[in-house]
Amino acid sequence: MVETLGVAVVGFGWMGRVHTQAYARLPHHYPLLFPRPELVAVAEEVPGRAEEAARQYGFASATRDWREVAADPRVRAVSVTAPNFLHREIGVAMAEAGKHLWIEKPVGLTADDARAVADAVTKAGVQGTVGFNYRNAPAVERARELIAAGEIGTVTHARFRLFSDYAAHPEGALTWRYERARGGSGVLGDLASHGADLARFLLGDIDAVTADTAVFVPERARPSGATAGHTRASGGEPGPVENEDYVSCLLRFASGARGVLEACRVSVGEQNNYGFEVHGTKGAVFWDFRRMNELGVSRGTVYQDQPVSTVYVGPGDGEFGAFQPGAANAMGYDDLKVIEACRFVRSIAEGVPYGATLTDAVRSAAVLEAMTRSARSGSWVSPASA
Repeated sequence: MVETLGVAVVGFGWMGRVHTQAYARLPHHYPLLFPRPELVAVAEEVPGRAEEAARQYGFASATRDWREVAADPRVRAVSVTAPNFLHREIGVAMAEAGKHLWIEKPVGLTADDARAVADAVTKAGVQGTVGFNYRNAPAVERARELIAAGEIGTVTHARFRLFSDYAAHPEGALTWRYERARGGSGVLGDLASHGADLARFLLGDIDAVTADTAVFVPERARPSGATAGHTRASGGEPGPVENEDYVSCLLRFASGARGVLEACRVSVGEQNNYGFEVHGTKGAVFWDFRRMNELGVSRGTVYQDQPVSTVYVGPGDGEFGAFQPGAANAMGYDDLKVIEACRFVRSIAEGVPYGATLTDAVRSAAVLEAMTRSARSGSWVSPASA
């Protein structure tokens, strides 16, 4: 009999679906990976949504109360894909109940929230994986290898961008995402958290930051009912947007390299324009999420007028071989979450962490808090002191 791993999903919006589908696809892409996830329970407070998920995806049970999941002995691992303000309470409770944890970024509203979940995971002796999915792209892992091998020389400077239009429409509903108490630091926790993680993943620790933030759509209409994703609401009672639409930040890395990180959720004309440019003394690497399986590489001894080549990642890069047989066959966003699910299950099976961990979440959150403090003070701030 094939050993199974009872899993549950808490919070069933779009990301809950992505996690569920990733679990279901693991045997297709990783047939030798054991234990195999079994969809045991789904929890979602919106009436009817958990039952619908159970019917569509085959969960054995459905509930509106995540506490029932924590108490369920069938459940050994939990995906937490609920809104940010619930991350700490649910994450700590699941760890204390002995459940392995796959939790979405930014892991709460503050670095203290992320640290509380990390401490609970450590104390309980369970595994904790965090949803920093962009680092799982084979091209990003190839870039990291090139940088570490000195292929572009000593890194001098880098730029990380995360531009989206998901909040650009003035009729976008005033959901929890725009409230300080429930959504935290706005675009910092949403998009810039990915940028901070990518920057650390590629270039190492960040020593100091100086940042500027802004709110460009200051007021939105309150929704009349339950929401999912980026719902529009016209004619509702207006309310203030309490957290950031935009952040720009200068970075100083421990290595001596310099960087720029910029993120915006109201960028008209930009759809998931995420990527980076890393420059070194002998070359550079370039990555654009919209061309996820390509990497721009410049290296050599020409220096001036040195060309850039497009490299198509293939089976030898990261986890590409689990999805496609040859270079230039495209992978997509959901595949990155399958890789994340694989590393989560592998962590459980082997008792050692693979992929992004709660430690990465704490460090990313500390960078975000340093950005927030810097935006208020106008000065350089160290993440260690944030």
